[in-house]
Amino acid sequence: MPLADSMRPTTLEEVAGQRHLLGENGVLRKIYDSPCLPNLIFYGPSGTGKTTVANILARKTGKKLVKLNATTAGLSDIRDVAELTGTLDGVNGVLLYLDEIQYFNKKQQQSLLEFIEDGRVTLIASTTENPYFYIYKAVLSRCTVLEFKAVEPQEVAAVVRRAFEREGAQASEELVQAISQSCGGDVRRSLNMVELCLISGLTRPEQLREAGVTSLMDFDRDGDVHYDLLSAFQKSVRGSDADASVFYLAKLLQGGDLISVCRRLLVIAAEDVGLAYPGAYPVVKACTDAAVQLGLPEARIPLAEATLLLATAPKSNSAITAVDAAWQDIESGLGRVPPASLRDAHYSGAEELGRGKGYVYPHGHPNNWVAQQYLPDDVKERVYYRYGSNRSEAAARKYMEEIKK
Repeated sequence: MPLADSMRPTTLEEVAGQRHLLGENGVLRKIYDSPCLPNLIFYGPSGTGKTTVANILARKTGKKLVKLNATTAGLSDIRDVAELTGTLDGVNGVLLYLDEIQYFNKKQQQSLLEFIEDGRVTLIASTTENPYFYIYKAVLSRCTVLEFKAVEPQEVAAVVRRAFEREGAQASEELVQAISQSCGGDVRRSLNMVELCLISGLTRPEQLREAGVTSLMDFDRDGDVHYDLLSAFQKSVRGSDADASVFYLAKLLQGGDLISVCRRLLVIAAEDVGLAYPGAYPVVKACTDAAVQLGLPEARIPLAEATLLLATAPKSNSAITAVDAAWQDIESGLGRVPPASLRDAHYSGAEELGRGKGYVYPHGHPNNWVAQQYLPDDVKERVYYRYGSNRSEAAARKYMEEIKK
């Protein structure tokens, strides 16, 4: 039996981490102490105790535990589980533990509804993906979603020490810390690394690295963690925190995601720096083009330059605020028709329709400006663009005020 399985906790007290769920006032602790077990969805990274806790809850309730993995299970498996409820085996009820529920399609997820709604089957589903994106709403509405978090290194270290002691082996504190730090909060992976050390006789952290055991970083190119990192990256740049910005840049690039970083930097240049420093955009565009040409790992250099330029630049969101305000009015059905003076007059019959009538050519006037209506009648009093307080937009505002006198 693998070490990770032979050391699987049998009580909630033995589970590493998840104090927010399993502590004295944690919701799972209260569920465990109550006579009822609701339908649950466990959401979180691998190796954080989702299956272990489901096993412990099943033993407490006395229900028949059936485990299915959505990557291989189908509708017939769900029907087989339902049939157990009418047998001696399922006299106390059936607890279905469905791993990786996000791999069930809509029809398969819907097949669960009848059985979990009338209480014949209690569902505990687990997923490493955000359930609000991947799980059918009718299933979600009948379940309580509980988030399992990556286990902190100090808590993993306690498990690692216990594993070495259990096997009668000595391990240096440096090795224990190396394993605890590099497992990415995945207790199962830390125990697999302990097993590797025991089998291969590895006793030093550098031997782990030489064996190809590197830090496990949370990164899923198309999943929740990916977008969390991109969000943290943009918000750090927007908040002018250069250190946090370059940290999240490095983390994204270590995950091999070059294109998303380039796209996000271009967005930041327009959305968050904007008119406060219009010159940033062509610099960022040049840096991202160079990064794509260079590829990783060299791409990190121009991307760091772009990131730090944007993080330390003055900020203005006046451009996105203006276009979003206009967008909202258009979605509300306003401003359907431009003033007749602005409409196309370059065709036969346009004059009879009044197209272009009254239009004044600005370049024939001082400072190339003349007062006339440009917005449609129903939004002509709207102000979409509001100048930012930065030096660049303040200068533009002063200029416009001068020429309009």
